Amino acid sequence: MSSSNLEILAYEHTDLGPLCLRRRELLSSPGTVVTEITLNHEFLMSSLHTDSEQALARVALELHSGRELDVLVGGLGLGYTAHEALQSSRVARVVAVELLPQVVEWMRTDQLPLSRTLMEEERLSVETADAYARLLAPPTETFDIILVDIDHAPQDRLGDADDGFYTEEGLRRVRRHLAPGGVLGVWSWAESPPFARALERVFETVHVKPVTFFNQHVDKERTDWLFFGTDRA
Repeated sequence: MSSSNLEILAYEHTDLGPLCLRRRELLSSPGTVVTEITLNHEFLMSSLHTDSEQALARVALELHSGRELDVLVGGLGLGYTAHEALQSSRVARVVAVELLPQVVEWMRTDQLPLSRTLMEEERLSVETADAYARLLAPPTETFDIILVDIDHAPQDRLGDADDGFYTEEGLRRVRRHLAPGGVLGVWSWAESPPFARALERVFETVHVKPVTFFNQHVDKERTDWLFFGTDRA
């Protein structure tokens, strides 16, 4: 770790703004080193707090009783959602779709905390593509579980490329990508009653799960929100 306590591992320009991968030791917890990603100078994700990202996969698996499951993860990020899905022996395949090629390259060049583990996982494939565009287009295959962790929240998006994903019409198009009995899970840092209502108009059963944890960055508790839509098989 550098004397400044912050190491910039990569700094790239994207259509969404500057993308930065950095590593630092927490001043409040010497010896604790975290990897972080910022986009357009805004904090995006950290390896320090991954509770809700992991819960997104774990709860979706609890809601699905099947085996040999095919899982689509929209947004690779630091890889914690995909990794959690792969912990289940009921999962046959995980396809991670990441918009930013730089993030995929960071995984492949061992710059992310989970890089080696993910690269050694034969059930995982990673595609560089727009997950929103894929999910809103007519399906070429279906998945048992679809997990989306891309934007900050339905009302706090990274860009304008979602093309109505969070609307009732968008969710109906997404549902076509689910196999019978499938589960859609969406991560958010904030509550969103309008999104929950849109889910309720599309899916038979909707679950909204708060995930509360102590955030060392701001020295207080915070809550992320998980939204799930399911249909009977």
